[in-house]
Amino acid sequence: MSSQRLLLASYNHHKLDEYRQMIPSRIHLEHLGDISFSLEIPEPYETFEENALAKTTFVFEHTGIACFADDSGLEVDALDGRPGVRSARYAGEGKDSKDNIDKVLSELGDHTNRTARFVAVIAYQTARNTSYLFKGTVEGTISRQPVGIGGFGYDPIFIPSGFDQTFGQLPSMLKNQISHRSKALAQFLTFLEAQ
Repeated sequence: MSSQRLLLASYNHHKLDEYRQMIPSRIHLEHLGDISFSLEIPEPYETFEENALAKTTFVFEHTGIACFADDSGLEVDALDGRPGVRSARYAGEGKDSKDNIDKVLSELGDHTNRTARFVAVIAYQTARNTSYLFKGTVEGTISRQPVGIGGFGYDPIFIPSGFDQTFGQLPSMLKNQISHRSKALAQFLTFLEAQ
């Protein structure tokens, strides 16, 4: 497969950095800043799939450029799946990852069931009514307190199954081999190879 350009329909530099670490060098990854796109992208839906598609549809309709986006989040079983699609803004607009983590840990309290999962859904849009979905999940548990400074978002409180360290502690290379985003991306790259 020859060199290829891919547009990530996101302003999130953490996601961009992770994707750049995971995507083969033959693929040149661009983000919305590279094409001077600055409109606010809506994420109004209740599922990761709908939000991922909303992002690519919005960007495609405004640019005509094939693009991909992901919607991802943390689902905590004892919290009935929260924060889910609200993961990025769980503690409210204008809050940060520390506030979101504090809210999850506060709501979970001393609950003994700490099972959770990270979910990522990638949407890839190539034409007005042509899009594809790829989903990845990683199971794990929520730690009692944040540990580690790596990653972003809820990484310091998520311990993936089979490990005794949080995503915030694991080396990024290892995290990027087992994460929800890497699993969705692997399916996406397989799809691209077949095109």
